[in-house]
Amino acid sequence: MEFNLEVPQDQFFIRSFSERGIRVNQDYFNRPFIISGQRIVPVWNVSSVDDINEESLQVVFDLQPEVVLIGTGNTQVFLPPATQVHFFRRSIGFEVMTTDAACRTYNVLAAEGRQVVAALLPLIP
Repeated sequence: MEFNLEVPQDQFFIRSFSERGIRVNQDYFNRPFIISGQRIVPVWNVSSVDDINEESLQVVFDLQPEVVLIGTGNTQVFLPPATQVHFFRRSIGFEVMTTDAACRTYNVLAAEGRQVVAALLPLIP
């Protein structure tokens, strides 16, 4: 899906997503990565939701988000309560959704000027 947004040039926005990857500006990401309005972490060392824990989330927390979107690929997979508690302890809101929904939601929140971070697992063909 291609996005057509009138967006500030000094922020990262997701331009499209497909089985080829997630396009941010002219770059495609086909591995798990993290995006905020000001920074991209091109390699997020997780291969599935099972790998998401306090250690793998630390790079997300370091970006000091007010809300985190976790895109879990083609299907929504909820985080276990033991992982959710890391967000609660830091008073950070989070939502878990499919990656395509996370991409759309990220763009809306970023365009509103929110401190949003998306941690995205790729879509699987």
